[in-house]
Amino acid sequence: METPLLTLSGVTFSYFTETEQTQAVAGLDMEVKRGEFCAIVGPSGCGKTSVLSLMMGLLKPQAGTIAFSEPNLRIGYMLQRDHLLEWRMVEKNVLLGLEVQRRLTPEAKTKALQLLDTYGLGAFRRYYPPQLSGGMRQKVALIRTLALEPDLLLLDEPFSALDYQTRLQLSDEVYRIIREQNKTAVLVTHDISEAVSMADRVFVFSRRPSRIKTILETGFDRALSPLMRRHTPAFLDLYDRAWKEIDR
Repeated sequence: METPLLTLSGVTFSYFTETEQTQAVAGLDMEVKRGEFCAIVGPSGCGKTSVLSLMMGLLKPQAGTIAFSEPNLRIGYMLQRDHLLEWRMVEKNVLLGLEVQRRLTPEAKTKALQLLDTYGLGAFRRYYPPQLSGGMRQKVALIRTLALEPDLLLLDEPFSALDYQTRLQLSDEVYRIIREQNKTAVLVTHDISEAVSMADRVFVFSRRPSRIKTILETGFDRALSPLMRRHTPAFLDLYDRAWKEIDR
C-alpha cells in the first residue's frame, strides 16, 4: 500500500485568550494520498482553516503528529484573497515567491512565465492587478503558487470572493491546472457543491472541535470537469449525503 503524502494522527489544537481556551481540533486523524484532490467541508467555525494552517506549519498542534512521506516537502498555500501587489505587473507578481525564497534562477523564471502563457494569461503579463477581473487575479495567484513547484497545494476558500458564474468557471480552470500539473491538493470550502464537484474525497467535519464525521469517495472520472460532474445523478446523491451529515 502506498504511503500517504500527508498523515495527521490524533491532532489536537486550541486557541487561547487571557480568559478562555477554545478547542478547534480534537484528536483528528486524516490522510491525504499523493496526486489526490481532497476537500474539507463542515459547519461555519468548525476549524477547517485551522487544519490547513496546521498542515502548512503556521500552527503547531498541542497533541498528535503531522507527518509527511518525504523530507523537505514543498507546500503552496492559496488564500481567499489573491494578495497581489497592486504596483507590480502580473509577471512580477508571479515571480514574487521565487524572489522571496531566493530561487529566482533564469530557469525558474522561464518556467514561471511559461505558466502564464500555458494558462491564458500571457497577453496580460505586463498588466497591473487593478486591470484584471477577479477570476484572472485568482489565476495569477495560483500561478504564483505553482511557480514555487509545491508538492502539496492548500486552497483556503479560493473562490469565495467571486460572483457565482466566475466561481464556476474558475473552479473548472483551477481543477484542470492542478490535474495537468499533477499536484496533490486540499481544498477548504463552505460550498458543498464545490467540494463534491472538484474532489476525489470529501472530508465532512463535525462542529468545533473538529473531528471527521464521514469521508465521501466521489468516484468521478478525473477526466470529467467539475461543471460536467454537477450534471450527473451521482453528484446530487453525494451532495445530499454531505448536507445531511453537516446539518445533523
